[in-house]
Amino acid sequence: MTNTLFPVFLKTETAHFLIVGGGNVGLEKTETLLKQNSEIKLTIVATYFHANLIALANNKSNITLVKRPFIDADLSQKDYIIIGTDNPELNREIRELAKTKGIKVNAADQPALCDFYLGSIINKGNLKIAISTNGKSPVLARRMREYFTDVIPDNIEESIENLNQLRANHKGDFQEKLTDLNKATKSFSVSKKDKEDKKYKQFALNISVLFLIFFIGYGLSTLIAPSELLLKIQAIPNVFYGMVLIGFFAQLIDGAVGLGYGVTCATSMMLLGINLPAISGSIHTAEMFSSGISGYSHYKFGNVNKKLLYWLAIPGVIGAVSGAGLLIYLGNKYQTITYALLSLYTMIIGIRLIIIAYRKINKKQKVKHTGTLGFAGGFLDAFGGGGWGPIVTSTLLAKGRKSSYVVGTVSLAEFFVTLAAAVTFFASLGISHWYIILGLILGGSIAAPIAAKLAGKLPQKTALLLVAFLVIVFSLRMLFKII
Repeated sequence: MTNTLFPVFLKTETAHFLIVGGGNVGLEKTETLLKQNSEIKLTIVATYFHANLIALANNKSNITLVKRPFIDADLSQKDYIIIGTDNPELNREIRELAKTKGIKVNAADQPALCDFYLGSIINKGNLKIAISTNGKSPVLARRMREYFTDVIPDNIEESIENLNQLRANHKGDFQEKLTDLNKATKSFSVSKKDKEDKKYKQFALNISVLFLIFFIGYGLSTLIAPSELLLKIQAIPNVFYGMVLIGFFAQLIDGAVGLGYGVTCATSMMLLGINLPAISGSIHTAEMFSSGISGYSHYKFGNVNKKLLYWLAIPGVIGAVSGAGLLIYLGNKYQTITYALLSLYTMIIGIRLIIIAYRKINKKQKVKHTGTLGFAGGFLDAFGGGGWGPIVTSTLLAKGRKSSYVVGTVSLAEFFVTLAAAVTFFASLGISHWYIILGLILGGSIAAPIAAKLAGKLPQKTALLLVAFLVIVFSLRMLFKII
């Protein structure tokens, strides 16, 4: 069926709307109209009024409530009518009567009686977008509104004002003005954005692949002679297979929930008695590949906010290099003390995960000091072998940000943070415990695409409590081992 609707935007300052029906539908339609113009003139006729509708009318002089059945005279001097009764036959009679008077009608849940629809509306300052499914699926229209409200930046109003100023001050003729405005808005082009997104995703994947090739090549050339390769494979310790499982489980939780990879791996490796800088270095070397694949997968599924990515990734890289440098210094000189500090740190992270699991998500709030958050997350993540997710993801979720976008953006930012930490550790330590690194890489890489598809769908509370339990138990075991 061809959609013949022609979208228009009505100036409602002088319009007079009649709503027939004062129940839930009447309340919803009233709130919809008031949201677009709080001073719109409304007359509502019904035998019953919802309590919230009465409260609205008491606070608004432009709303008139008439408590009685509908009569023909109610159509006098009305421009538009919205019918919201639960009597289909009455709705049809009112619609036919309005048609004889040339009044346009909207009938709730009866598309055949409608001359116009109240679409789902996106408001961003002077930007207004209306979405309609031709009356077929209001639920889908509402979901589309929620999506575009989230992805359109809140500062779009500033761009609109700047463009309006440019147009007002432009001294050229119409064609010159149109040409310059097209140039100014070229960055908004969908085709250009698609190309940039494709390049960005490919960049992350290429970095991961190149580093993986370099890592394997370096390890084979310096640690394993070709003639000894088969013997080395046979001699791989059983811990390698354990780290494959740990890497898979940790990345599955991290990619789907947004946190838990580093602390799960760090506590496991501390129990194995691995050198502290090597723990964080191995984790970040392995996590770089899985986070790169996870970030690419999230980008593919549209789970990344690019502006937030920049504010997290750049300070996060600086923090990661600083944290890695400090751990290398302390881990070599004060290993036992540093073991204790890291065990306490991971245990605190585990407790924080429990708090996050039971914390209610607030309404959406503006996130302040995002750069500081990124730096702190990167520093503690590199120093403690984990913590980027519990620090950064939990903070953003607490601000009411949408789960799938938080997880996707934090996961891609984590790729750059782990890359910076891995390079720092690699430059200082070389490759140690390569079988653990490869185990983590293999397990995490298998889990990353699965986790991206599960983002926002996995029971978050259960996953958080499970990883928190493991982290706390492993941390306590490490502390008792030191004592």
